[in-house]
Amino acid sequence: MKLNSIAAGLVALVAAGASTTASAQDLYPRLGFDTADAIRDHCLAQARQAGHAVAVAVFDHGGDLVSFARDAGRPAVGAVARWKGLSAAVYLRPTVETGTWDMATAPMLATAEGGVPLFTRDGVGIGGVGVSGAPSEFDAGCATAAAEAAGLAVSAGGR
Repeated sequence: MKLNSIAAGLVALVAAGASTTASAQDLYPRLGFDTADAIRDHCLAQARQAGHAVAVAVFDHGGDLVSFARDAGRPAVGAVARWKGLSAAVYLRPTVETGTWDMATAPMLATAEGGVPLFTRDGVGIGGVGVSGAPSEFDAGCATAAAEAAGLAVSAGGR
């Protein structure tokens, strides 16, 4: 009888812990596919309108590629967009800033402008977007405009 009570208590404890863990994970903001695709599509449309063929790569904060497209026919453009986006996602800093860091051997660190981090309006970092194929200033501006159109910010301060 006592053993059954202990077993029942353990089952209840494990169940409570599991539900608490699941709830905590659900409360942490994540970059969803729909939002990542909206960022990608907005930037591609803006670039096409300006006459640029670009690649756009959107990553979550863990460094996983969530959305990607390449209008440009050159494969290197896609690789550079992924490099910029990954750097912005994991460091949560724009690549125009990381390009000034004196850390040439740091992993996943982009040194060219065109990658911007993604934050919720509450300042939680959730990823990054990289754009390549146009002049660097356009790449960064396109990424910023696309993030803001999706309701996100490109800095922890909500801007």
